[in-house]
Amino acid sequence: MNPFQHVDVRVCDMKAALAFYSKILPALGFTRDEGGKLFHCFSAGGTAPATAWFGFTEERNHQPNANRIAFQASSRDDVDRLGEVVRQAGGRNVSGPRECPEYTPTYYAVFFEDLCGNCLEVCYLEEA
Repeated sequence: MNPFQHVDVRVCDMKAALAFYSKILPALGFTRDEGGKLFHCFSAGGTAPATAWFGFTEERNHQPNANRIAFQASSRDDVDRLGEVVRQAGGRNVSGPRECPEYTPTYYAVFFEDLCGNCLEVCYLEEA
């Protein structure tokens, strides 16, 4: 069972967020666009509670902070590919893909912000 019912990120501009997330979320496995005007959601398919959901809600006065959401990739090559998707979608302050030995010797990730300044990452951790 998926331990999360959903993730709901606040965004300052729904139109910009939808343009960004509709490019990166399908590449991350959230392939089903569930729509919505005030709350827009993408799911990984399947039915609740087993499926993963990622949504965003417009809050015009939203102020980003240092919170970060990380998505798991299946390989280093996937991190590289998804990093390029993020760049093409207009991700901001992109760092990597790169090794992150400060976390663990096998941590590999790309870090970025969405168009509203929310911090995200795509990572891969090799099993020991």
